[in-house]
Amino acid sequence: MTFGLQLRLFGKQEIKPKRKIVQISKEIVLDGVGKVLMVKKSGIRRISISIKPFTGIKVTLPLNSGFSQAEKFVLSKKEWIRKNLEKTSRTENDLTVFDHSVEFTTFEHRLEIHPSSNDKLTARISPGKIEVFYPFGMDVRDPRVQNIIRAGIEKAWRMEAAKFIPAKVKELAALHGFRFQGISIKNAKTRWGSCSTQNNLNFSLHLMRLPEQLRDYIILHELCHTVHKNHSAKFWHLLDNVSGDARGLDKAMKDYRIGIY
Repeated sequence: MTFGLQLRLFGKQEIKPKRKIVQISKEIVLDGVGKVLMVKKSGIRRISISIKPFTGIKVTLPLNSGFSQAEKFVLSKKEWIRKNLEKTSRTENDLTVFDHSVEFTTFEHRLEIHPSSNDKLTARISPGKIEVFYPFGMDVRDPRVQNIIRAGIEKAWRMEAAKFIPAKVKELAALHGFRFQGISIKNAKTRWGSCSTQNNLNFSLHLMRLPEQLRDYIILHELCHTVHKNHSAKFWHLLDNVSGDARGLDKAMKDYRIGIY
């Protein structure tokens, strides 16, 4: 058992052991819904449903709740589930299914997928390579394999983004006379970038998927927000001046969906 020690200026706080997370899983098939993974978990207060591409329907419930109670809850949400399954199905069709026939490269790395005698799924980044290993006998299209492949790709993008984005931000800021506070890079999947009221710039590592002109456009977009905190006419005029074609580049961004690759 691990104990954590917290100190205050005037004395010691009571030492408390860390709580162990308890989880019980069960997979069922419900008429009109399909396969559902139910997970009882400590620390959960209410029943909730999540639907994600390639992972399907997951129901999380408190440890003291019964699986039958969760089944009734799922069945009461059949229409909501149906609509969201249709959305995730469209997303799954848009997502790349990585197998041995797919050639995938980032700016500095090439994806390699290898069956292995090891029973573990692993992704390893080495110079110029994203190597993914999965057990012999496992289908490379299995969602678990696809997830580890994407984790490896996103790790490579993060490494590349850490090298490229700060340098490019500083270059464009100096070129156009912008001032900013700090730069952070996250695995954001809802926004390409943002600018805080303190002029801290945040960028998604998924910028590394974009062509160079569009990467520069997103960076310039956020730099312009250090001057104008809205999307007013003045903002677009400034962005057009520094990017050369703000509306055209913004339209080109519509071809890219941050969560889909």
